[in-house]
Amino acid sequence: MAAHDLEHLRTFLTVLRAGSVSEGARLLGMSQASASAHVQALERQLGATLFERTPAGVVATPRAVALGRTIASHLDALDDALAPPTTGDTVTIELGGAAEFLGEVVAPGIDRLTYDPAVRVRMRFGLAEPLLDELRAGGLDIVVSSLRPTRRGLSAAPLVDEEFVLVAAPGFRPAERALDESALTAIPLLAYGDELPIVRRYWRTVFGRRPDALEVRAVLPDLRAIRAALVGGAGMSVLPGYLVSRELATGELVVLHEPEVAPLNTLYVVTRTGELERREALRRVVAALHGIVAR
Repeated sequence: MAAHDLEHLRTFLTVLRAGSVSEGARLLGMSQASASAHVQALERQLGATLFERTPAGVVATPRAVALGRTIASHLDALDDALAPPTTGDTVTIELGGAAEFLGEVVAPGIDRLTYDPAVRVRMRFGLAEPLLDELRAGGLDIVVSSLRPTRRGLSAAPLVDEEFVLVAAPGFRPAERALDESALTAIPLLAYGDELPIVRRYWRTVFGRRPDALEVRAVLPDLRAIRAALVGGAGMSVLPGYLVSRELATGELVVLHEPEVAPLNTLYVVTRTGELERREALRRVVAALHGIVAR
């Protein structure tokens, strides 16, 4: 096989995985015109159309999907063999996600992520959208995201469902019963953001309306800070169950309302398309994440 044939195949596979000629070109560090030329040359060589051009971008044909399955493992193995060795043969996996989830759920099981001495994990905390942008740009390897990405070049799989609970210090629920909505409006609210993102979702799911009648006492953009304030008696808030399980067990916090069906939020493991199949270290870390949340 000529060198240019191999280059054309690599460009084709990158475009296939990214779902976009422009994104494939960016990942390869070449111009979009060059990437298009490589794909077109391969189409002429094969005598088959690999991508249908549409106003929304390119769509892989069945011939392209079949070709990708045939060549992917071979090209990936070749790239791995030619890659420069890492320091001490250690692979670093960059893991991004919300500080609360990674800190409270994943960090206690860090030994599962790092049981292989050849794999090191570096965590990065932040909001879902910026982390997904960084993942797509190559700065991260995995993102645990509360958003299922719709952008091309990223693949997502469910990791775990968060259950949200409405909680406060015991003094706000003197009776041994859950409060109704009218009673809840008299309790000051601590919010994660000005738009009440978590509270709004809870109210719409449970009560079928926006939480417009609530009095927001403070906005704290850290769920652990909200938890600490609630334990101190500052008011009420909606938090993930994993974050307040200990406080509920000890009685430092109580559940104010018990809906028939608790609002859930799915967290996803997001990687760049094709990377999970290609990188064994990445698969190990993702498998460890699933093991940690399943405990």
